[in-house]
Amino acid sequence: MIEEKNKWWRPLKFESVEILQEKIDAYFKTTSKDEWTLTWLAVYLDTSRETLQNYQERAEFFDSIKKAKDMVEMWYEIDLKKKWNTWTIFALKNFWWADKMEVDNTIKWNLETTINEEQMKLIANRVINGQRSNTNDTKAE
Repeated sequence: MIEEKNKWWRPLKFESVEILQEKIDAYFKTTSKDEWTLTWLAVYLDTSRETLQNYQERAEFFDSIKKAKDMVEMWYEIDLKKKWNTWTIFALKNFWWADKMEVDNTIKWNLETTINEEQMKLIANRVINGQRSNTNDTKAE
């Protein structure tokens, strides 16, 4: 059954990591650093960005694709350091960079305090009557 399913899968464009790596290396050697982009890499490889992403999800191709992405990202960082260009900032956001800080304000409570029935009644009465409690008030009277 598995063989039946596999015959409908599209064959890999790059049959081995070595073949893909040779083509990636050729891209970086023949393309000006100012033109390095993931889309241009995909075009050079006669494929798409989505296909590169799919290859990256395969364990054997992960390192090659990740290294290529890191090379492009590195060049954007260098460009940003030199020019502080808005376009470069935008491009880096596609590499999960952010120009804002996100703060998680989640409060986690540990409510493992045990109270007896009288303490519970006292607290309930205070809640009903809108009274503030004093830390000593929760002790049994």
